[in-house]
Amino acid sequence: MDLTVTRTYDAPPERVWAALTDGELVRRWWDPDGFTAPLARMDVRPGGASLVSMRSPDGFELYNTWTYGVVDAPRRLEYVLRFCDASGRPVPPSSLGLPADIPADGVPHELTLTPSGGGTELTVTERGYGTAETVQLSRLGLEQTLAKLAAVL
Repeated sequence: MDLTVTRTYDAPPERVWAALTDGELVRRWWDPDGFTAPLARMDVRPGGASLVSMRSPDGFELYNTWTYGVVDAPRRLEYVLRFCDASGRPVPPSSLGLPADIPADGVPHELTLTPSGGGTELTVTERGYGTAETVQLSRLGLEQTLAKLAAVL
């Protein structure tokens, strides 16, 4: 099952792109409400991999790698998000207490940025979830992070 969320920002595509790819900016928005993002080590290039973390209010840290396929600034970004440990080694999402139907080999993400009335329409698609419940859980987190992105812009 796939998830698609679209949001329009009052910022040009180049500024939205920077917020999606610059580690200092990613740290300001990459996390659902109540979480922080202490680490965003970005390597945004085809074949590159970023390491990003989020910390829960009680101090539990989750790590992801984002391994890039398409990097077409400032229009399109495709990567596979994988859960991992602090060193970037993949771990099964279920071992972190996450739903078992999150694909262990990663969740493909496609981001498109389209100029729109002086701003930018950002569409995020996540692919491969096993149940509607997991899609809804991911939607909640994604919508919260995209709201934080608006504040950064």
